[in-house]
Amino acid sequence: MSTEDLMNSVSNVSDDTEFYTPMPDGYIRGRCKYVVIMGTVMSGLGKGIFSSSLAKLMQDKGLKVAPIKLEGYLNVDSGTLNPFRHGEVFVLDDGMECDMDLGTYERMLQKDLSKLNFTTSGQIYTKILSKERHGDYLGKDVQMIPHVTGEVKSRLRELAVQTEADVVFAEIGGTVGDFENMFYIEAMRELAYEEGPNSVCFVALTQVLEPKTLGEQKSKAAQLGIKRLMEMGIQPHIIACRAANPVSDKVRQKIAQYTNVPLERVFSMHDCESIYVIPHMLRDSGYDFEVVKLLKLDQRINLQNERKEWLKWCDFVDRLDKVNHEINIGITGKYTSLRDSYASIIHALENSGTNLSTKVNIHWIDTSIINDDNVADMLKDMHGIIVPGGFGSRGAEGKIACVKYARENALPYLGICFGFQMAVIEYARNVCGIKDACSSEVDPDGKNAVITILPEQKGISGLGGNMRLGGKDVEIAKDSLACKLFNNKTSVRLRFRHRLEVEPSYIKTLTDNGLIFSGKAPGEPIMQILELPDHPYFIGTQAHPCFNSRPLSPSPMFTGLVAAARKLAYPDQKLPTVVQAVQEIAKRSK
Repeated sequence: MSTEDLMNSVSNVSDDTEFYTPMPDGYIRGRCKYVVIMGTVMSGLGKGIFSSSLAKLMQDKGLKVAPIKLEGYLNVDSGTLNPFRHGEVFVLDDGMECDMDLGTYERMLQKDLSKLNFTTSGQIYTKILSKERHGDYLGKDVQMIPHVTGEVKSRLRELAVQTEADVVFAEIGGTVGDFENMFYIEAMRELAYEEGPNSVCFVALTQVLEPKTLGEQKSKAAQLGIKRLMEMGIQPHIIACRAANPVSDKVRQKIAQYTNVPLERVFSMHDCESIYVIPHMLRDSGYDFEVVKLLKLDQRINLQNERKEWLKWCDFVDRLDKVNHEINIGITGKYTSLRDSYASIIHALENSGTNLSTKVNIHWIDTSIINDDNVADMLKDMHGIIVPGGFGSRGAEGKIACVKYARENALPYLGICFGFQMAVIEYARNVCGIKDACSSEVDPDGKNAVITILPEQKGISGLGGNMRLGGKDVEIAKDSLACKLFNNKTSVRLRFRHRLEVEPSYIKTLTDNGLIFSGKAPGEPIMQILELPDHPYFIGTQAHPCFNSRPLSPSPMFTGLVAAARKLAYPDQKLPTVVQAVQEIAKRSK
């Protein structure tokens, strides 16, 4: 029996073989192709941006693509990670709390992903230990090779089967030198061997340094990082070079010579004005067709579909340079020292601003230093503010001060999750006269907790994966601002990540005093959207609408904020109303 026949027939461990190559039902070796993206030198250089941009180009050609992010940490998901350490926690529609790169994939590919598109070492080990306790290994000693690497390959193949993908894009987090990534890289080497020639394309993303003291680009760190990858048995097919400026031909030649990669496949991924330009850079350099040739996908591509989709994308990118207005939006939070903590909000603002030909200048305002005395000075130059999500008491009173200022001074306001809750507290205190109104999260002993824990969350002590997570339907009140923003729909789907709600016993008091709850959970007294009448734009949601924002179809709530801020910034110009601006974009995106 040949090695190929053996791997095709073996789906579990037996005494007859040392192979462990579990194959999902329906999997055909060689049918799905793989692009594997790994980083060298340092993390955070943009593997997800490169991978998603390349995946977008393949998708435009009519190919079915499926990304997966492989993280080395032992956490089962990203839900308990501090934003200061790992950036934003992105939530998928099925409730998976994951890495912010999944947001990049969703925006580039204009599609919703699922838990199949994200895995961690913690998930891999949990699955293996569960199998071991169940006796699935038939008495074998469970080892890194072949069992751990076999489980990694199984995840990729399962994704290929479930999504019917032509190409799976596998991004390995961190860098090649990270100890926790060794088994992922070994699994990719094994995958290429098992799938056969022209089945796997390896991409190494590296960095070309440009020390100011030297005044020239240096490639030695890139060379050594890629050499480390080659020592592990992987020969890259494409090298993407991150740099502040375009990588010179001399440096590209040097990297090509030391890595056995043809010069035409050494790509300069230098800084640009927007990540949405990267697909153009790749396409103009011909890297999409390099991948098509490497993986022998010529017969599967649809050039007619590519032309149609590319025109849509070019229309959006062209708008990046068509700036007719400029506004200032303040993000009033407590993680403002790390921009990645609010990555989806930044992109949602860019999506809406670009579609409205408006440059959005983001101002980071730390609410831990804001109070009623200085809030006017802190917000004086803003045309709109966002109070974003968060947890804990730090900065809460500063957020409430910002909400009050926005409400009383007709400043366009968008409250997200915690910002929705702070708007309820502010209204209860300063309009309804409940002076000690609070949140049970911030003040567990507070007498008038207008924000309290959800009933299903009571009695839960753990923090991981137990919130109200993922996509939920929202029932929208007819003729409300929210209804008009969502194109007159009375039901929409938004994504959530919270444990608290508006205490039902206070809802009547709040609404009797003028607060409108225009969105709620169907059949439950869980308030999910609030708004104020007779205000240019004051809306809050318990959801995270930024998770649903896409370049070609931006979030209506963010678009409304940008449109309202633009009218405030240019009062003498006859600009579309908030609703008109949102509906115009909705019509264009169809």
